[in-house]
Amino acid sequence: MLANLRAAILVPDIRKRVAFVLGAFAVFVFMIHVQLPDVDEQRWQDLLRNGTFYNFLGFLSGGALQKLSIIAMGITPYINASIIMQLMTIVMPQLEEMAKKGGEEGRKKISQYTRWLTIVLGTVQATTMSVNMQRAGVFYDQSWQFLVYAIIAFVSGTLFLMWLGEQITDKGIGNGVSLIIFIGIVLRYPTYVAQTVQLGQKEGLNVPALLIFIAIALVTIVSIVFMYQGQRRIPVQQARRVVGRKLFAGRSSYIPLRLNNAGVISIIFAISILLLPQQALSWFQHGGGTAGTVKLFGPISLPNGPAISLFLQTYFSPNTFLYNLAYFFLVVVFTFFYTSVVVNTRDIADNLKKSGSFIPGIRPGQPTVDYINRILLRLTTVSAFYLGFLAVLPSALQRNLGVTTFYLGSTSLLIVVGVALDTMTQIEARLAMRDYKGFIKR
Repeated sequence: MLANLRAAILVPDIRKRVAFVLGAFAVFVFMIHVQLPDVDEQRWQDLLRNGTFYNFLGFLSGGALQKLSIIAMGITPYINASIIMQLMTIVMPQLEEMAKKGGEEGRKKISQYTRWLTIVLGTVQATTMSVNMQRAGVFYDQSWQFLVYAIIAFVSGTLFLMWLGEQITDKGIGNGVSLIIFIGIVLRYPTYVAQTVQLGQKEGLNVPALLIFIAIALVTIVSIVFMYQGQRRIPVQQARRVVGRKLFAGRSSYIPLRLNNAGVISIIFAISILLLPQQALSWFQHGGGTAGTVKLFGPISLPNGPAISLFLQTYFSPNTFLYNLAYFFLVVVFTFFYTSVVVNTRDIADNLKKSGSFIPGIRPGQPTVDYINRILLRLTTVSAFYLGFLAVLPSALQRNLGVTTFYLGSTSLLIVVGVALDTMTQIEARLAMRDYKGFIKR
């Protein structure tokens, strides 16, 4: 890996692409400090300390939410829009046809639909955040004009990050959106290290517990690498073919089935479902109301709202057994669901049959589908339980070891490791296109 990095620096084209990515990172860091005006920072920090959902979004945005920057929402609306469009491509035949047979034009249309959906989701999220911030007293200016200004600023920040990610993909190396999330997560770690050092200087740090925490983190990172790189190779034999007067001999290949086909999507789905109800109740409580109701945006009220919120905060907070049990269950379920959506075993079997290929010992058609499904079920079972265990690991570590200054998130670890591996793979691919020495020596 170090040799590839050194070679990438020496190749002019790759060096320019890497420099462009670093420049985009610098722009991202600059945008974090472009803050929204007329904000009561003390009130905002108080809300952050009581809002788990806000802290989760802030972690993915590189601290932009903590500073209430114009990119406070981060790239989250675009991620949600991409996930929705990917699922809709499977559900709607028109989009599926456009994605498979539309070529470059079809992909451009789907990308355009994703951008429009990003604007819709970003507007909804920005409106919800701004309204509840105003009702909570975060804004000094309580006029509707400033509310509209805040909504436009938040949506514009997200669209700017979306554009920046597309520029990184086109002119840099790797997936631009993934790299923006990557740098947003990495930027938070120096803060955690500084907090840990400050606590150590005050002699309030449990050093053995911290060392155990770091050791478990390193083992977890290694296991994530194996999970991302792991695959089951199903052998495939291609029959001999006669094309014109030429006879092409049969050749052997394989179908690579990844061990983790869901990636980080299942964890994002699960944590969104778990955190949204609690955060919504805390938002509604800012609207006032009686002790037994929570006022919504109109005359409608939710009965026993404070009681429900108190129950959720007491028995369903991120450090409780009930929360982690539900978290584990949802991650397992969504892993199976998303894998079934992403991996279409029927298409794999049909493509093998059309190309005259077959799996040794397995008949083409439905027997091939059943065989691949059995293998995929075993792989998904392993990855689902692993991701479920990885999801509940951080809270268990922090609760048992007492390490509170360093946040080890399963989502962040999966994203950081996955993006780093993908970027290194693309660098190696570009180096392979330019280095033919091994081929010439043969």
